[in-house]
Amino acid sequence: MTTSYTNVGQQRILKLLLLLFGHEMNGVTLTDVAKWMDTAPPVALRDLHNLQDAGMAEQIVDTNRWRLTPRLPQKALAMLEAMDRAQQRVTETRNRYSRTPD
Repeated sequence: MTTSYTNVGQQRILKLLLLLFGHEMNGVTLTDVAKWMDTAPPVALRDLHNLQDAGMAEQIVDTNRWRLTPRLPQKALAMLEAMDRAQQRVTETRNRYSRTPD
């Protein structure tokens, strides 16, 4: 017997995070979020508030639209920098082992 650890609410919030990417400048309306998520506006609002409490989403004061905070994009950039450092180490090691001995 296989146990499913999938939680509908958690899956919805993860989907919401992905939907918010690409809307950092203007944000998205609650109506759009609810429509994209195929859920009721109160459910979408609860999910947005959960992301806000976690520091991952924010409401733009002037427009009431929602967007990601810099937190996740900063983590993505840190990951890319770590990958660059790892690639540099691989390149250095490859160069070291490919030299002709003196």
